[in-house]
Amino acid sequence: MSKTTVNIIKVGGKVVENPQALASFLDIFARVEGAKILVHGGGTSATAMAARLGVATEMVEGRRVTSPEMLEVAMMVYGGLVNKKIVAGLQWRGINAVGLSGADFRVIEAHKRVGGKVDYGMVGDVDRVDGKALARLIADGITPVLAPLSYDPSTGGFLNTNADTIASSTAIAMAADPTLNVNLIFCFEKAGVLMDAEDESTVIGHINPSIAQDLIQKEIVAGGMIPKITNALNAIEQGVNEVVITRYEAIDNSQAGTHITA
Repeated sequence: MSKTTVNIIKVGGKVVENPQALASFLDIFARVEGAKILVHGGGTSATAMAARLGVATEMVEGRRVTSPEMLEVAMMVYGGLVNKKIVAGLQWRGINAVGLSGADFRVIEAHKRVGGKVDYGMVGDVDRVDGKALARLIADGITPVLAPLSYDPSTGGFLNTNADTIASSTAIAMAADPTLNVNLIFCFEKAGVLMDAEDESTVIGHINPSIAQDLIQKEIVAGGMIPKITNALNAIEQGVNEVVITRYEAIDNSQAGTHITA
């Protein structure tokens, strides 16, 4: 039985928040053939809106502490401003897209994170992604655009959830369908995972779990790249075919970037 390939593409906030970069990305995304899902960030826009509204921004180890007031800002920015700007841009390029938060179709359910050294507030850890609902949209020729907002069924409210986690959880849920061949692509402003963070020509072409462990131990992979690699390996272990980390301009180039497989 032939499988349908689904590409789940996560684009970082630095691309989304730059009008020229976003226009270029959407042009390229529109050219990606076949079924696809787009997951987006937008943290800098949320910080800027919070400042305009007088809401304090608190970051711990690069992660946002989400107070109830900051959650409202995230809902406005992620679920509204950024998401709908992307949807409108895709419609203009001939892609029939729909913007979704976790509450729509209850497509992404989560619980409030508890424990740990820091209380991050209204931050959610994903419990379930409704891959069947997303597959139905794709089958109808619709491209879902997922905001990094999950739904908490215990309260009926929203939780702020890392966009990389949304993307990997969505890929894992879709990969549970034996009729689908799922690829996950993290795209941002770098060419891939680099041996030298200052040299774009040092892209590591292929990573597997043992190579990843070695790169982390040697601190070649560090900082914000560690959770990307961790999410990628988790996705591979749970049935995703391949994870690619690449520059946003190269999402339609199958040879570019860093390819992570089992």
